Amino acid sequence: MPERILTTAEIKRWRQYLADERAEAAVYRDLAKRREGEEHTILMALAAAEGRHEQHWLDLLGEHAAQPVRASLHNQFLGMLARRFGSVFVLALAQRSESRSPYATDADATDAMAADEAIHEEVVRGLATRGRIRLSGSFRAAVFGANDGLVSNLSLVVGMAATGVGSSVVLFSGIAGLLAGALSMGAGEFVSVRSQRELLDASQPTQVTLSAAPSLDLENNELVLVYLARGMSREAAEHRAAERMGQFTCDCDPSLSLTPEKFEEASEHETLGTAWGAASSSFCFFASGAIIPIIPFLFGMTGIGALLLSCVLVGITLMGTGAVVGLLSGASPLWRGLRQLAIGMGAAAATYLLGLLFGGLVG
Repeated sequence: MPERILTTAEIKRWRQYLADERAEAAVYRDLAKRREGEEHTILMALAAAEGRHEQHWLDLLGEHAAQPVRASLHNQFLGMLARRFGSVFVLALAQRSESRSPYATDADATDAMAADEAIHEEVVRGLATRGRIRLSGSFRAAVFGANDGLVSNLSLVVGMAATGVGSSVVLFSGIAGLLAGALSMGAGEFVSVRSQRELLDASQPTQVTLSAAPSLDLENNELVLVYLARGMSREAAEHRAAERMGQFTCDCDPSLSLTPEKFEEASEHETLGTAWGAASSSFCFFASGAIIPIIPFLFGMTGIGALLLSCVLVGITLMGTGAVVGLLSGASPLWRGLRQLAIGMGAAAATYLLGLLFGGLVG
């Protein structure tokens, strides 16, 4: 059978596939270096799979594989991040990369390769999800606080400017908005976390069943009601009550044995620490966003120039926070950034129009 003559387009496409497979395998190996146990094993298995794909393109290219090409800019960037950071952001980018594999529509790639890429996306999604879960609480607070500061203070600044007041009034209004909003966010977060902890404290069962059990009336044993109220089935509640009454020598289900004394020892410190930490974080996140709209005014700029620069700075920041959210969620960073920008500028535009209206009425 005569050897197939490769076209220039085929050679170019396959070389690119080869370079990208090598780059993706390197990304997974670099990520694996920063992990241990199961995650390390999973990432090395992904690297091995990319190696099998690499061999497929080597076999097709034959002697034409001797002239390697650079991986795509996306994979080069991903490799740089993996070598230096290895965080959930890299996994999120790798997830998007796997989801955009061209093998499903390329006749030169095998069905097994296309299936591998689809499975790889789910594997990387699972690994990235672990990181997203670890980040979710603090990341949500950071994004929510900073965005709230950005949008609310920009709206305040442009609204005041639209009324026709002087730049000094706009500046002090922005400073007042920053302080008021940051303090409000901090106080609200403190109350929220403290109240949540107090609710948990009130719901924590005590060990009164241990001290009261010897004196209970065996004929009218209300200890069963305690366990029923805690959500146990009647059979389990009666068995647990019998244990507490000394009718069994075993602790048949240790998971039901609570140690609230230990909980109470740490409760006050944990409550204050968590509440104050959440309050200070919210204050700082809000303030970091709220200061951006007033930066031009702080440096002495006035008039429409200061207002436009303020909008530009806030717009860039909104695009950045939106892109990060999109990246972590596995969505398009560009579209998430544009969405954040549209929401923030929409709120500012509405406030500006209201400022014009009020300024006209007062004038």
